[in-house]
Amino acid sequence: MDQVRLTRHRDVMARHVDSGAVPGVVSLLDHRGEAHVSVLGDLPAGADTIFRISSMTKPVTAVAALVLVEECVLRLDDPIGDLVPELAAPRVLRSLDSPVDDTVPARRPITLRHLLNSTFGHGVLMAAPGTHPVQAAIAAAGFEPGPPNPASTPDSGEFVRLLGTLPLLSHPGERWWYDTAYDVLGVLIERATGQGLGAFLAERIFTPLGMPDTGFHVAPDKITRLATAYTTTDSGDRAVYDPAEGGQWSTPPAFHSGAGGLVSTAADYRAFLTMLRRGGAPVLSRPSVLTLSSDQLTSAQKAGGGLVDGFFDTATWGFGVSIITTRDDLHKTPGRYGWEGGLGTSGQVDPTEDLITILLTQQAWTSPAGPKIYSDFLTSAYQALD
Repeated sequence: MDQVRLTRHRDVMARHVDSGAVPGVVSLLDHRGEAHVSVLGDLPAGADTIFRISSMTKPVTAVAALVLVEECVLRLDDPIGDLVPELAAPRVLRSLDSPVDDTVPARRPITLRHLLNSTFGHGVLMAAPGTHPVQAAIAAAGFEPGPPNPASTPDSGEFVRLLGTLPLLSHPGERWWYDTAYDVLGVLIERATGQGLGAFLAERIFTPLGMPDTGFHVAPDKITRLATAYTTTDSGDRAVYDPAEGGQWSTPPAFHSGAGGLVSTAADYRAFLTMLRRGGAPVLSRPSVLTLSSDQLTSAQKAGGGLVDGFFDTATWGFGVSIITTRDDLHKTPGRYGWEGGLGTSGQVDPTEDLITILLTQQAWTSPAGPKIYSDFLTSAYQALD
């Protein structure tokens, strides 16, 4: 990478810290195996700071599921009902505007594929509160959108029991919905293996890849390395969302959220993304990585829309990752894949450029479109390529 342009990248990140947009940032650019790390602002342990990576958990959970597919413990198109009977016979709202009790039987059972490509029928309903009658029932069951709250989330059995009391928003396999599928996927993995999700991830992914600081909570001897997480108030002020000491990630949670519960570091997540970039070894086979990073949605499944307007205009969804399909910006290389975390994080693999990009902050996003630092991070990273 061009050293002068790398300095520009660092200066761009520094502007966001100096302006108060984020309290601190770790930026990691790995080009052809050579890492360039920038650490700026108020972080407790510099490059070794531990971050709540939120939805960057999803690609990890997808990899775990594909490990079980490769071993024929799970199969992509098998119904999940034998292992998750709470969702074996779901009912579906007649329409999004129907009363909660106006339902019909699901046209087909939920399968592992529906969880991996996020089409099982439930997820974040991007609409103002009160737009649809079902939103009140979703909120009452504890499935409101927003940052993860491990301290108030019930265990996995209660989680899927509560989810099973709600109607699906669409028939399985017919529409993309964000988020909830990966929490159900985590439960499926637990029941298929007889292990807690954290234990399975540690055994099959974190230990083989050398990711000692990744998990669902931070041990007492590492807690001082955990960054404080912040949100933005309605008045635009910064407010503490979760402290390190005594916070929600300082003790083991009742529920291991496969959608958004992990903490990690830049070095650990680089190891995970490097595994994917190099074809999966020692965790997955190359065909599994190609499947994960390929378009797994039909045009009909995308028709309901994505997280924001135009989401599917230049991207699609694989297994736990978004995939760029159209270059309409200098950093949008077709085939680039990865995902972001709502508490201010991003991790991407660009096979064409042989590039890994990791952005870690702990300032929560205020909208699914992402803050300016996210687009500026990618723009300034790609302009540094030689």
